[in-house]
Amino acid sequence: MATRKRKTTYPPARTDTKPTQRPGAGPETYVRPTVATIDPTATTGKAGFAIGDRVRITGAGLYAGEAAIIERLTTGVIPGALVRTEAGRTRQVRTVDLDRLPPAAAASVQPAAAVQPAVVVEPPVEPPAAVQPAVVVEPPVEPSPAAKPTAAKAGTAKPRSAKPGPAKVPAAEV
Repeated sequence: MATRKRKTTYPPARTDTKPTQRPGAGPETYVRPTVATIDPTATTGKAGFAIGDRVRITGAGLYAGEAAIIERLTTGVIPGALVRTEAGRTRQVRTVDLDRLPPAAAASVQPAAAVQPAVVVEPPVEPPAAVQPAVVVEPPVEPSPAAKPTAAKAGTAKPRSAKPGPAKVPAAEV
């Protein structure tokens, strides 16, 4: 009696990111984790920003939560700003993701006149006594054979023919 061929089953692909469906659970909407969510309020942006304002980057993303200074404002469908963080890094940010910070307090920074540099006095250094510099004598250098000009020997130079090609043999030698 002939046996039936079994149906082949393969393991799930390593790139499969969809979760396995539970039987009887019904159709669930699945949102991939890599899909970006669109904020419809970003098109309105926030008004009142100016170049040089101190802001904090909110939301998710690069440098989130860091304080920064606005270097350039851009208009368009989604208003944005180029900001430089206190660490010196720059990033383009939507204005809806910026929160205003109070200006830097001038009292926390001491004026330059109030800061006095520390004076360090070093003892004078005396040169060592009776030290003679070493004399280095180099042997004379002879020019290399490649650097010497070569003189052509009489009768060794070959005349150049006008046409390149096979050498012509006189008819008498043939």
